[in-house]
Amino acid sequence: MLFKAFWRLLASLAVLLGALGVALPGLPTVPFLLVAAWAGSHGWPELEQRLLDHPRYGPSIRAWREQRAVPRRAKWAASVLIAISVTMLVVSPAPELLRWVLPPFLLCVTIWLWSRPDG
Repeated sequence: MLFKAFWRLLASLAVLLGALGVALPGLPTVPFLLVAAWAGSHGWPELEQRLLDHPRYGPSIRAWREQRAVPRRAKWAASVLIAISVTMLVVSPAPELLRWVLPPFLLCVTIWLWSRPDG
């Protein structure tokens, strides 16, 4: 029972963050819904099915589950936001360690993202 409550809490939190992503520009939606569907599959199958059947977000969730695919538009949006983040990091008074570690990490994330099939 405790595990089921944990999965439901995690799924609820992810859906809430996904809903914020719909309203706030720059905050992603689908990654949070992927987490919500994953958590739902562990303790809330009704929510998982509802997310999979959603007309707008369901196809992205299914594409990720079946092929680990990411839509090209999402890849471009993420790449642009990563480039803006790195630029802001370089021109800001951020700690030196962060300025050296974060850009290569984000480059690896971008390369990984573009290596996924188009969804």
